[in-house]
Amino acid sequence: MTKPDNLCMAPWTHTYLSPQSERRLCCASREPAQNFRQYIDTKDGTNKYDPQPLKEWWNGDHIRRIRRQMMAGEAPPECEVCEKKLLNTDVYRDYFWYMFQHKYDEAMRKTARTGHTAMKPVSWDYRFSNLCNFKCRMCGPMLSSQWETEARSEGQIEPWMEKSVKQDIEHFQRTVVEEEFSSAVENHSIEEIYWVGGEPLMYEQHWRYMQRIIELGDGPNLYARYNTNLSKVEYHGVNLYSDILTKIRDWQICASIDGVGVAGEYIRTGLKYNEWLENFKQGLTYSQNPRMMRLDFTLTTPGLFEMQNMCELADKLGVSMLSKVTFAFTPDIAMSPLFLPKHILHRIVHEQLPHITQKSLKDVLENLLTRPTFEEEYPNKFKKARVKGKRRIERLDQIRGGTKWLDVCTDNELQKWWNEIS
Repeated sequence: MTKPDNLCMAPWTHTYLSPQSERRLCCASREPAQNFRQYIDTKDGTNKYDPQPLKEWWNGDHIRRIRRQMMAGEAPPECEVCEKKLLNTDVYRDYFWYMFQHKYDEAMRKTARTGHTAMKPVSWDYRFSNLCNFKCRMCGPMLSSQWETEARSEGQIEPWMEKSVKQDIEHFQRTVVEEEFSSAVENHSIEEIYWVGGEPLMYEQHWRYMQRIIELGDGPNLYARYNTNLSKVEYHGVNLYSDILTKIRDWQICASIDGVGVAGEYIRTGLKYNEWLENFKQGLTYSQNPRMMRLDFTLTTPGLFEMQNMCELADKLGVSMLSKVTFAFTPDIAMSPLFLPKHILHRIVHEQLPHITQKSLKDVLENLLTRPTFEEEYPNKFKKARVKGKRRIERLDQIRGGTKWLDVCTDNELQKWWNEIS
C-alpha cells in the first residue's frame, strides 16, 4: 500500500498525556484544549476538569476524524507544527514513520472508513506530573513545578492550579493514568517510551516502570527516548546508564542544554553546568554511537549568542545536536528569537551561519529566516506585546537575581532596541 504524504503513524501507534491530563496526538500537535489551555493549544479550554480515559479517547470522534483526513491525504490542522516546521526541521511525522512504518499495512487493514481502528498504542508519552527542579525561562508552570511555585508566590494562579482541581488531577493520575500505563507494561505491549516531563528522571514512575519492564524480560524489545535536563542520573542507588539503559534494546538521551557556563545557567535556572557536563560524559561511556547521546538545544533569544559555543561543545564531545526554536504562538514571548525586529534577527543569524558546524542548527536557522517575526505576524498587537514580554523578563531577573538579560544578550543594536521598549 502507498502511504499518503500527510499521513503520520502517531494516531495508530502513539498516546500522549500532559501533566494536566490533556490528551493529544503527540507533544507537538495543536489541538483545542479539552480542559485547560495548554502551551500549544489553539484556543482556551473549558476550565472544567473532565479528563478522558484512554479507552474513550482512542476511538473518539476527534481522533477518528484525524485518521480519516490522513487516509484521504489531507493534513489535519492539528499537524501545523510538522506541516510548517514551526518547532524544528526534523519533524515528528518523519520520526513516527521511521519507527512504525512496518505497521502501516496492518494499520490500514485494521482501520475502518469511519477512522475506528483495532490498533492499540505501542508508543507512550505519559507525563505523570509537572515535577521539575528547573525553571527554564522559555518554560512555564504547566511543565515545571518550580515554575508553578514561583507563579503562586506572584499570585498567578491558573485554573488548573486551584487546590480542588490539583487534587482531582493528582487523583486521576494516581488511578486511571497509572492503571493505563501499568497495564501496558504488564501486557508486554510497549515498544517505545518517550520519557519527558517535567523532569522525567525525577519521576518515581520512570524508575519503577523501567525496572519492571526489565524484570518482565521485555528490555530487549524496548526503545526508550529521553528529553531530560540530566541534572540527576541516579535514584535510590539505581544508575540510569548501568542499571537501566544497558538492559534494553536501544535508547537515546536528548540532554537539554541551551548555552554553556553562565549563559546556559541563566537560560535554564537550576542548571549547574559542570555537573551536567559530568553526567553527560558518564553517558558517553555507555553509548555505542553518536545518536545515543545528543545535545538538545532550544534556540532562544539569549541563545543566539551561544550557538558557536554549543557547536564547539557538540564537536568536542563527538555528538550531534537536536535543534529547535522556542515554542511561541503569542507575540509577547521575548525568549523567542522571533520577538526581535527582523533587521536585527537576520543580521545576527547571517553573522553566525558561517560558523555553525551542526547541520540541525543550520537547518533551523535557515528556516527561521523564512518565518515572519512577531512584529510582522501580529502588527496590531506587537507594540503592547513587546512591553509585556520585556516586563516579564525583567520581573524574572528581579525575582531570581544574579545574571541579567542584557548580560547574555550582548549585541549592541539589540540592547539599544531593548532599552527603548516602553
